[in-house]
Amino acid sequence: MKLIVGLGNPGKQYENTRHNIGFKVIDKLSEQLGIQLDQAKHKGIYGMATIGGEKICLLKPLTYMNLSGESIRAVMDYYQIETEEVVVIYDDLDLPVGRIRLRQKGSAGGHNGIKSTIAHLGTENFNRIRVGIDRPKNGMKVTDYVLGRFTKEEEIAMADVIQKCVAASEQWLKQPFLQVMNEFNA
Repeated sequence: MKLIVGLGNPGKQYENTRHNIGFKVIDKLSEQLGIQLDQAKHKGIYGMATIGGEKICLLKPLTYMNLSGESIRAVMDYYQIETEEVVVIYDDLDLPVGRIRLRQKGSAGGHNGIKSTIAHLGTENFNRIRVGIDRPKNGMKVTDYVLGRFTKEEEIAMADVIQKCVAASEQWLKQPFLQVMNEFNA
C-alpha cells in the first residue's frame, strides 16, 4: 500500500495559506484519482482506493502542522505501511514559488511538520515532494508569511505546481520514487 500525505492545518482560516499547499495537492489528487476523502480516523481525514492493482491512501493530518507525524504514524501502523511506501508533500521556504523538489531523505530544514514526521517515523529517510513558497520579504515574520495567502501572480504559478505534484504522485504509483525524482527534478 502507498501513502501520499499532504501537510497543512485544518480550519477555514488556514484554507488558502502557503502552509496548506500539501492539503491543496491532496484535494486535487483526490479529485483526479476519484478517491473520496471520506474517512476520519487516526487524527486525519483520508481516502483509499485500488488503482492499477496498487492500494493507495491519501491523507490530510488534522493535528495541525506541528504534530503531523502523529497522524502519519497512526495510519502507517494501522495499515502496516513501510516508510519507503510514503510520500509527504509540503511547503518549502528555500525554493522559489513555482518550483518543486523531490527527495528521498533529508533534514526538516526548520519545517515543524517535517520535524514531527521525522520524530514519529524515527528516520529522515522518507520520500517527499517539497513545494516552493519562497521566503518572506521586508522583514516579515516567517509565521505570518507561511500563514498568509498567495498573491494573484503566485496563485497562477501554484496552480501549475499543484498539477506537477499530482503528476509526480501519479507517476510514483507506476515507477520507483528515484525514477520519478530524476524526471521531475530535471
